[in-house]
Amino acid sequence: MRGQQTDDIQGSQHASDSSKNPRVAPGHGFHQLVFLSRISTVKSVNKTVIEVHVRAVLPTSGGCAVFVGNTDKVFIVYVDQTVGSAITMFMREMSKERPLTHDLMAHLMTAVGARVERVIINDLKNATYYARMIISAENELQQRKIIELDARPSDCIAMATQQKAPIYVSQEVWDEVEDMSDVLRKMEEEGLRPEIDPESETTEE
Repeated sequence: MRGQQTDDIQGSQHASDSSKNPRVAPGHGFHQLVFLSRISTVKSVNKTVIEVHVRAVLPTSGGCAVFVGNTDKVFIVYVDQTVGSAITMFMREMSKERPLTHDLMAHLMTAVGARVERVIINDLKNATYYARMIISAENELQQRKIIELDARPSDCIAMATQQKAPIYVSQEVWDEVEDMSDVLRKMEEEGLRPEIDPESETTEE
């Protein structure tokens, strides 16, 4: 991976040279958000994929840096502030007075008998990540259908975190991304603890 991958409103992640030293937005506190991670490699649609977890979320001057990986490697997906805030709240299992966008998506899926089964960051082209969301749906007759959707990696990560569904990365992407484990480790050693204001998205009705 050369430079950072960001996730913009159109669903693309654009690279820049600042990924090795993420810029932290002023005025933010920090605390570490780490999931217990395990290494899992499986086959998915004839492709080898590696299971990863959200290791931390840090605010940056342009949004949020989501550290994704396992004990072998960690890489960064840059997302906008609202999605970063949603991921953080899902990680903390925070209650909300009003449903936010990803809560609404989950409620809609539950209403029609569907759930996120897994998500896969499956490609990286021209410094742009691509992802697929696999949804399992069941009707009143208990007939099951698998639906695969193209989606932004940021939304995939948010929905997977919300529904506690596994997150996978294709072997090809895994081999290409730059390992940012040292950056995360240094931040942890220096006591930098990512924290996102949970009120940042609650103004939307």
